[in-house]
Amino acid sequence: MTTGALIFAFNNSEIDYLAMAAWSAERIRRHLNIPVAVVTDSTERVDAFDKVIHAVPDGSSIRHFTDFGNNVAWHNANRTTAYELTPWDQTLVLDADYVVASTQLAYTLQARQDFFCHRLAYDVTGLQTFDDLNYFGRNRMPMHWATVMMFRRSTTAELIFGSMQMVRDNWKHYCNLYGNPRSTYRNDHALSIALNIVNGHVLHQPDIAWSLASVTPEHELVQTDTDHFRVNYQTAQSQRKWTELKDQDFHAMGKRTLMDIVAHA
Repeated sequence: MTTGALIFAFNNSEIDYLAMAAWSAERIRRHLNIPVAVVTDSTERVDAFDKVIHAVPDGSSIRHFTDFGNNVAWHNANRTTAYELTPWDQTLVLDADYVVASTQLAYTLQARQDFFCHRLAYDVTGLQTFDDLNYFGRNRMPMHWATVMMFRRSTTAELIFGSMQMVRDNWKHYCNLYGNPRSTYRNDHALSIALNIVNGHVLHQPDIAWSLASVTPEHELVQTDTDHFRVNYQTAQSQRKWTELKDQDFHAMGKRTLMDIVAHA
């Protein structure tokens, strides 16, 4: 059985997702010892990957990026095609801005499940509760994060990605059905609805055993060593503080500071 990582990387006017994915690929191979495939529309700088899958961005939306202070075209609707595009029998789908700094994700590759993702995420500074991110819609639908997904070729995984595609193609309908005020398509919400459909609307899904560590855009991310990072932040009382992330994976939700780290790597 072949095993590898899959990263979607479509650049926009502000963010070089391909550079972040290339930086991440080295880290994935070093910590997890698996090859990395990229899905991109670029023909440049693709030698950093073991396999390159060329695709056209399927659907774009405008998203406000807090750390850039403006609205940017966002190409992130192809994630629903992960099942059909992956070259691997067992795939670890990672966001380009997910930082692998440990071997922790090896657990998901060893678990006896056909599909895994994170149910909960948290702010590493403790300043935010993430209550508005871990649930969505009028009825507080529990959200599953598409930032990290592990799946194996199976009927279950095929149904999940097929359902995600259905939700994406009928986004307005499912927003109305789930009381979701968000008009812009979001993979996390589509995944959550797809899991609910496939699992018979019982809100039960085997999840990754730990919560997703997250660094929000308003905080400064600094790399102090290969797998050692520092998050500088300010409290509501204007106190300047910092926290360390050493040998710990995390989701860098702020793209600007991660891009600075990648540029100086």
